[in-house]
Amino acid sequence: MDLTAVALLVSFISVSLSADNAGGKVRSCADVRQFYSGKGFTLSGVPESEISGEHLHICPKGYTCCTSAMEETLSNLSRREFEGLVREAGRSIQASLNAQYRTFDTYFLELLNGSERWLEEAFVAALGDLYRPNAGVFRDLYADLRRYYTGASLNLEEVLDEFWMRLLERLLKASDPETASLLSDDFLECASKQTETLRPFGDAPRELKAKLVRAFIAARAFVQGLNVAGEIVRKVSQVPLSLECNRAIMKLVYCPHCRGLGSVKPCINYCKNVMKGCLANQADLDTEWQNLIETMLQVASSFGAEPSMDTVIYSIPVRISEAVLTMQENMEIYTSKVFKACGDRGEEGTPSSISEEPKKKASTVTALEYKPSPKSAARLEVQVTDVSSKLKEMQFYWIQLPSALCSGKTASSTNGDKCWNGITKASYLPEVMGDGLANQINNPEVEIDITKPERTIRQQIMLLKIMSNRLKNALDGNDVDFQDTSDDFSGSGSGVCADHLCVRGRPPVFGPKMDRPKLYTYGPENKRVKGSGNQIQPSVILLVLLLATLLLRR
Repeated sequence: MDLTAVALLVSFISVSLSADNAGGKVRSCADVRQFYSGKGFTLSGVPESEISGEHLHICPKGYTCCTSAMEETLSNLSRREFEGLVREAGRSIQASLNAQYRTFDTYFLELLNGSERWLEEAFVAALGDLYRPNAGVFRDLYADLRRYYTGASLNLEEVLDEFWMRLLERLLKASDPETASLLSDDFLECASKQTETLRPFGDAPRELKAKLVRAFIAARAFVQGLNVAGEIVRKVSQVPLSLECNRAIMKLVYCPHCRGLGSVKPCINYCKNVMKGCLANQADLDTEWQNLIETMLQVASSFGAEPSMDTVIYSIPVRISEAVLTMQENMEIYTSKVFKACGDRGEEGTPSSISEEPKKKASTVTALEYKPSPKSAARLEVQVTDVSSKLKEMQFYWIQLPSALCSGKTASSTNGDKCWNGITKASYLPEVMGDGLANQINNPEVEIDITKPERTIRQQIMLLKIMSNRLKNALDGNDVDFQDTSDDFSGSGSGVCADHLCVRGRPPVFGPKMDRPKLYTYGPENKRVKGSGNQIQPSVILLVLLLATLLLRR
């Protein structure tokens, strides 16, 4: 190499260094020292002026004001801050869901309590002393309705059937107090079995069950949906950053400071690619999250449809008063038929001789009627409108989160040549990636293995599917139980529980509740399911006998 070539090479290196080092002058690290100290870190070991960046593992290896220790410290800080931002965004969604839950819960329980007060006031006024010893029957009904709504493992149809059975027993005894003690358990059991044929309460039980069960199933599923959604947001927001994401966040946020470009904001598309890569697994929640929100909106809308929720809740006293009045008006006809079917009520006397005795006319109830007031209708409309608007605001939360984290101070509003592109102050050329894990295969900022989805988030996606299915069934008036029947849906068998839904390492099978035999007051439309129990199969018995025979022959 001649002297001319050497001279040209030296000149090129000098120009390159001068371009990277402000015309050859050593730049001060005063701004970086002030920034670093402001973060609460010691200035011990922090350079006074720029040094070579060959030691850096994340930031560009040009002249820098950061040592290896500073880079590691700022990397850890960037991780904590980013995870904090994600948790804070999640907490805002949780707070909104919790507020909607409290508002709806207060409204629903106020309806139920008002319905119970109305029934008690009406029956005390009509029946007086006759009501008080039997008040427990009605209070137990409302207590069971509250327990069901708050998540107790109750079959609502069974609750209503049991209420009508108890009410029938009390009314039979009240019809003739002198012989009430002679009513045997066998007689009362026989009388209860005749209700489907004799229909002592008329159509009131069937009409109440049809509307009340649907309303309570929808209300319970709705508040469960609010709780489960909040719990899913909490768990997903706590998923830690991957190592690759941590490097990308450090490069995005604090590497500009190390390069002396602390006042330069990241390019908007550069920031979006980093966020989409780091939140790729979270974005995969989007489809099922939108399904859940959409189904919850449909359930909320059903509360205001005819018959509206307040009308259904206040129909409880209405239907009970109609039922009691129907039985009182037809008591003699009913008792004669039930005595004919079930025999005499006691050892002495006959149905005819008892019915012939003069009786003092019993107090009767008056059929109640509920007319929703404009105020109550307006309040329900406000409830539905408010919860619907809040749910719509969070419907696209998971795919909007990357852009939300890049807005404001995080990234510049334009993508020109005056922003940080991960290397220097210049424009950012790569295109913005799509949402979700599968779309990150060519993400230039975050190295991510799209074949290894984050396990906790996959479990939350499963819970979203379960809850959406429960809400869809609630729209049809079906209370669905989720039972575990296979080995594993997540790979190892650890469980995930969220309030009233629980999946323990297995995918759920959807089916109607069959916890216990059902009692129906009027039940031709609901057939009882026969269980086989733990039966020994004939093939097993034959096998045992064969083995025994072989042993005896030895």
